[in-house]
Amino acid sequence: MTILAAAMASLALSGTVHAAEIEVKLLNKGSDGALMVFEPAFVKIAPGDTVKFMSVDKGHNVESIKGMLPDGGVTFVGKNGEDVAVKFEQEGIYGVKCLPHYGMGMVAMIVVGKPSNIDQAKAVPQIGKAKQVFATLFGKLETSNTASK
Repeated sequence: MTILAAAMASLALSGTVHAAEIEVKLLNKGSDGALMVFEPAFVKIAPGDTVKFMSVDKGHNVESIKGMLPDGGVTFVGKNGEDVAVKFEQEGIYGVKCLPHYGMGMVAMIVVGKPSNIDQAKAVPQIGKAKQVFATLFGKLETSNTASK
């Protein structure tokens, strides 16, 4: 019995908590009919989780938006047509875009843990339809923060 107890204790202490991997698709047309989208465009994850950006349709890339990430947050740039996996360690809001379709509103928001950089993220100027999409995403953030209180 002592070997069994030792094995169970070892399993309990081995850190059975696993980080999550969330898939975000880069699409020409979303499920709601919108053109040039990340789906989902709003993702809440825990520090240590990974987001895998899947280039489902051709002609898209994913990259972080300069200034729209927390201090110490990782920046990334993927090539057109390339799947990109990003492990997010630093808490905060990360803005992402598809560079070829940025002005058409192809942006997304990744919220890691506590969104400590809301004011900084909101202050980053956006172009074209990206302004409207981010306004909607910040609205989702406020709704989700209210619901979790």
